[in-house]
Amino acid sequence: MTRNTNQTRKPAREFAPPAYIAWHVDEKGTKKYWTRIGAAWRHQKGEGLTLQLDLVPVTGGRIVLRVPKVDEATPETTEEEVGA
Repeated sequence: MTRNTNQTRKPAREFAPPAYIAWHVDEKGTKKYWTRIGAAWRHQKGEGLTLQLDLVPVTGGRIVLRVPKVDEATPETTEEEVGA
């Protein structure tokens, strides 16, 4: 059997941090629960985003894309941002 050794391989991609972090926001009464569910990266040509979700919420709520902060453990939000 002959092997094809003349393969063209794509260059390894450089790691780029995500442009946005995807959060699921679930409101129960007056409380809002934020769960990190994925991230989004800008396309090289700047004409869109690639969204990678680690899970998809099935209980309703909404998905919010936010610029990453140094500490992503808890997003800092205000009522105006959540109501958007």
